[in-house]
Amino acid sequence: MGFKSGFVSIIGKPNVGKSTLLNAIIGEKLSIITPKVQTTRHRIMGILNNPEYQIVFSDTPGIIQPHYKLQGSMMKFVNESLQDADLVLFVCDFDRGSEEPEIIERLKLIKTPMICLINKIDESGQDAVTEKINFWRQQANFKEVIPISASNKFNIDILLNNIKEYLQEGAPFFEMDQMTDKSERFIASEIIREKIMLRYKEEIPYSVEVEIESFKDEEKIIRISAVIYVLRDSQKQILIGRGGIAIKNVGVAARRDMEKFFGKHVFLQTFVKVKEGWRDNDNMLRQFGYETDK
Repeated sequence: MGFKSGFVSIIGKPNVGKSTLLNAIIGEKLSIITPKVQTTRHRIMGILNNPEYQIVFSDTPGIIQPHYKLQGSMMKFVNESLQDADLVLFVCDFDRGSEEPEIIERLKLIKTPMICLINKIDESGQDAVTEKINFWRQQANFKEVIPISASNKFNIDILLNNIKEYLQEGAPFFEMDQMTDKSERFIASEIIREKIMLRYKEEIPYSVEVEIESFKDEEKIIRISAVIYVLRDSQKQILIGRGGIAIKNVGVAARRDMEKFFGKHVFLQTFVKVKEGWRDNDNMLRQFGYETDK
C-alpha cells in the first residue's frame, strides 16, 4: 500500500459543530468557535499528516440563504469545497430535530460519497441515538451515519478509520509539516474576530471585519497592528467602550490566544474604523479575501 491523500469537506447548518470537529481532528484551534451563527466566514483547511496519509479537511461556513454579498461569498466557499472533495462530512445537531427540507434536497444532489455525523450526543440515551441514526439513514445517500461528540472527541477515531477508506493513492497536496492553508495573518485576524463575537451582542459581531495591517515576526516577539472595520459610528463607539475599556479587553484576550498559538510573545495594537456598507462592497470584500461576482 502506497501513500494516500484526499480532500474532505465538512458541511452543515450554522452552529452544528463543524469548527469544533475540525479542531478536534487536527488537535489545534484552527477555526474560531463561538455560540453565534455564521462564526466561520471562509473556507479553512486543516491538514492532518501521518506517515501513511495526508487528509485535507475544509471547514466551511454554515449553509444559509444569503441576504447580502458577504453571505453570498460565504456560500461560494461551501460550493467550492464540494467540487474538489473526495468525501463529504455532513454534520447535524442531535438536539435540533429534522433539518429543513431544502438541506435534505441539496444533500441528495451531492454525488461525492457522504458520511452523516450526528453531533452533540453527549447526554442522549442509546434509544434516542438509534432513532436519530435510522432517521438520517433514510434522508440521503449516506455511506455511514456516525454519532459523535466533537467537543469530547467521542468516535473521532472511528470517523478517521472510515475516512481513510475514501483516500486515493498519491502524493501529499501540502508539505508534511503544514497544518493549515491559512497564513499567520489570517489566524491573527480570526482570533481578534472571535473575541469580538464572544463579547458583543446584536448586530456588532456581524458588522465587523478584521484586517491585519502589519505582522512583524521578530526574534522574541511578534508585533501586530490590526484594523477592525464596522458599518456605523454607533458601532464604533460600542466596540471601543467607555474610556476604551471594551476594546482593551478584546486586545488582552486576543493577545493571550495568539501567544498560545504562535508560541511567542505578542504586541498587539488595534484600531477601529467605520466603512459603511462593506458587506455589499465588491472591492472591500475582495480586500478582505472574499470572492465576488466580478
